[in-house]
Amino acid sequence: MPQQIAVVTGAGSGVGRAVAVELAAAGWRLVLAGRREEPLDGTADRCRAAAPDAEAVAVPTDVTDPEAVDVLFAAAAGRFGRVDLLFNNAGTFGAPTPVDELDVAEWRAVVDLNLTGAFLCARAAFRQMKAQDPQGGRIINNGSISAHVPRPQSIAYTATKHAVTGLTKSLSLDGRPYRIACGQIDIGNAATDMTAAMSVGVRQADGRVAVEPTMDVADVARTVRHMAGLPLEANVQFATVMATAMPYIGRG
Repeated sequence: MPQQIAVVTGAGSGVGRAVAVELAAAGWRLVLAGRREEPLDGTADRCRAAAPDAEAVAVPTDVTDPEAVDVLFAAAAGRFGRVDLLFNNAGTFGAPTPVDELDVAEWRAVVDLNLTGAFLCARAAFRQMKAQDPQGGRIINNGSISAHVPRPQSIAYTATKHAVTGLTKSLSLDGRPYRIACGQIDIGNAATDMTAAMSVGVRQADGRVAVEPTMDVADVARTVRHMAGLPLEANVQFATVMATAMPYIGRG
């Protein structure tokens, strides 16, 4: 199989970094997107440590900016000739805030990154995958456990992650004529900087603050690698990967 090309957003840390390194080890060539160049360069270094012949190119990108997203995908196609995978991962939780105290600017910032940014990257990837020869590719959206159930005081994040599920379904349908597959990974309590509070204690549905179990982010990365490696005739539509004992199944 010829080497395949992946664009990973939010690649400077956390899940994005782990997935980039896992894909590099599996032989993918990578275009790494994120707001800041230094963390992206750090991810590129880790990719090369995992696979000495890995090609990992950092392209600093604000995914909420349509022109910047177009530049990102033009850079990927210009460097490698095509795009086979978009891991649509960039996102933010936002500060936990009661609904009646949430500022509209904070709401819009979360929506712009988690939903509009995901749409802009999916749109650019779709255009490239539709136009290239051989035609097709795969988009994997990072949903969340919050695409199913909310945490307290997380209305902006939860609303966007429910919307990402709609984005995934629409892309799956609209991509069929062009061999563009789209799936979603919903992640619960992977150990990253974003979930560091889990080890200290986070608010539960009944108002308590409790420590929650976490899992190794590498387990998420391996799942994404499996989804990415399928032939385009097969698709993992939705996958949930979570810490086994986290308060999600049952009554908490």
